[in-house]
Amino acid sequence: MGKVSETGIDSELAAWLEAQPVFFTATAPLSPDGHVNCSPKGGEAFRVLGPWEVVYVDFTGSGIETVAHLRENGRIVLMFCAFAGRPTIVRLHGRGDVLSPDSAAGRAFLKRFPPNPGIRAIIRISVERVATSCGYAVPEMEFKARRDILDRWATNRGEDGLTAYRAEKNAVSIDGLPGLD
Repeated sequence: MGKVSETGIDSELAAWLEAQPVFFTATAPLSPDGHVNCSPKGGEAFRVLGPWEVVYVDFTGSGIETVAHLRENGRIVLMFCAFAGRPTIVRLHGRGDVLSPDSAAGRAFLKRFPPNPGIRAIIRISVERVATSCGYAVPEMEFKARRDILDRWATNRGEDGLTAYRAEKNAVSIDGLPGLD
């Protein structure tokens, strides 16, 4: 049975959320013709800041949909699924903003995460709704390991190579919305 929290993310839920090896983000543009986006995230990228605030680091990728949608309208939902243990799904609905890792706020948040050469943005979310539901249909799976492919790729590209890649691949979304500056 689903449940909506009146008090936000408590310490027990925060620990569970931060222990999950993967979570998913979903965003959409305002245009009814635009593409809805769902992206997997992982790599020690998520932190709970308080009952109604979370943050995650956004790694370099081939698309920029989440950032573009947040810049346009701010709407986002994060979904966490238990692939081991008690079958649980948690959704955090809210409004997000995009911070540059070079900004003062971005640098402050980065202190909460392991260093990673692939970080392109920090996503801060004001959570408006915390909902849990059963995960009875979610399969049980065993976590094997984190991948280091992005880390090696970003390191091999270097700062100039990452800047060029982001300029080419992350300037606009698939719907033409502005992405990274």
